[in-house]
Amino acid sequence: MNRIHRWLCRSAKWDCEVKENVLPWALNGVELGQNVLEVGPGPGLTTDVLRAKVERLTAIEIDPALAQSLRHRMQSSNVEVVEGDATAMPFQNAQFSAAVSFTMLHHVPSPNLQDKLLRDVHRVLKPGGIFLGVDSLQSFAMRILHIGDTLVPIDPERFPARLESAGFKDIVVETGARRFRFQARKPD
Repeated sequence: MNRIHRWLCRSAKWDCEVKENVLPWALNGVELGQNVLEVGPGPGLTTDVLRAKVERLTAIEIDPALAQSLRHRMQSSNVEVVEGDATAMPFQNAQFSAAVSFTMLHHVPSPNLQDKLLRDVHRVLKPGGIFLGVDSLQSFAMRILHIGDTLVPIDPERFPARLESAGFKDIVVETGARRFRFQARKPD
């Protein structure tokens, strides 16, 4: 992420947005289970909220500095932070009750790698496990924020087919003003 984007993702304004809008919208009416995977937590503002809602949370972060900072911050908590690539996760098959991803899929550098990530999330979920999240819609402001940064927007109209190709069912995608949310389930 570029410097402005890193600052924004740690800001009090984004923290408030995460707590008041993003996570309540994404998690509304969903039971995550006891062992949850967070894909791409960045600085961990979403992790702070999630860890209070679940028994065990594993966060996989590709950026070494962000992973180290979050690992240090989450010491002596119910969160394990793993530095790694979510397109090839170092986890066993069928390990997690749920997986979540918040405003990070557009940082995966190609649609092929995004699809690989979706397949690997499917692999590490238990049968019946849910994958849910939120991502940003493409806009002029989004492109400006990502100057010098990776931006591969997800088309919410095509996302259900991509999730289905990865093996998911019971797929729901809902578009809001600046973002969309999704839920999908690994078949039993």
